[in-house]
Amino acid sequence: METVLSSLSNELTSLVQRISPSVVAVHARRHFPSSGVHWGPDLVVTADHTIAREEDIRVTLADGKSLGASLVGRDPGADLAALKVPGLGPAAAMNTQDKPVLGEFALVVGRSPDSGANASLGIVGAASGPWRTWRGGRLEQYIRLDAMLYPNSSGGAVVNSRGSLLGIATSALSRVAGLAIPAADVTRVTKELTEKGYVPQGYLGIGVYSVAIPESLKSKLAVQNATGILILNVEKGGPADRAGVLLGDVLISLNTTPMEKAEDLQSFCASGVIGKTANARFIRAGALIEKSIVVGERPRKGR
Repeated sequence: METVLSSLSNELTSLVQRISPSVVAVHARRHFPSSGVHWGPDLVVTADHTIAREEDIRVTLADGKSLGASLVGRDPGADLAALKVPGLGPAAAMNTQDKPVLGEFALVVGRSPDSGANASLGIVGAASGPWRTWRGGRLEQYIRLDAMLYPNSSGGAVVNSRGSLLGIATSALSRVAGLAIPAADVTRVTKELTEKGYVPQGYLGIGVYSVAIPESLKSKLAVQNATGILILNVEKGGPADRAGVLLGDVLISLNTTPMEKAEDLQSFCASGVIGKTANARFIRAGALIEKSIVVGERPRKGR
């Protein structure tokens, strides 16, 4: 009679066998490769921090075949990179799990060119809502894993016990444990990378610093913010400059979103606002003023 443990073992074995053909080894750094997931036609997605060189990239497939790859684009903030791999072909259909369940099994599947597919099993150790990574990216969910991440696990697939893809494994976004970059974010970022080669960010053309708002001023102006964002620099000809923003203004909100620290401004600019008009509220000379700012696109370095 089959025991519970042997049944679980058989299910996990079957799951790895089903997922591993979609996982490749990515050779883009010294010493050891990382992993990647076959995401679309001739397309592999991997962890950006494992791409140490942008040329002479190769991937090793499940059958041992090696193919050349070129970098389509990368988003360090979300720790994602997309690779074009001619000859790879279409990707196998894969279900995705939008909302991971705390405590459910999490299976990390990676690939080494020497030992082949590798797997580690754990659980979803933490799951919460939107957050900003230390690299500056915004992810819709925080998915912490207690599964072991081996040196080449980053970029591999993270699936639950039903075989639904939770996301892409990374060891670079947390000092506490490995994380899964949510599948929905992988889809969103990959679309941007394949279309533009980068992920566009909103841009107001200001330099800022968080400052406390005195209680007397809060009471006088009926302001809820404990802090605001002091404008230290206004780029000439930028969106804020064109709207009439001045040095010394204190930004307290954009549309209905309070602005209390620089991270609030970063989150706003990463929320699909390029080309849209934002209603900005400022404190200037002890009074409240409003400005309409058309959000631009952040200039890219080297452009």
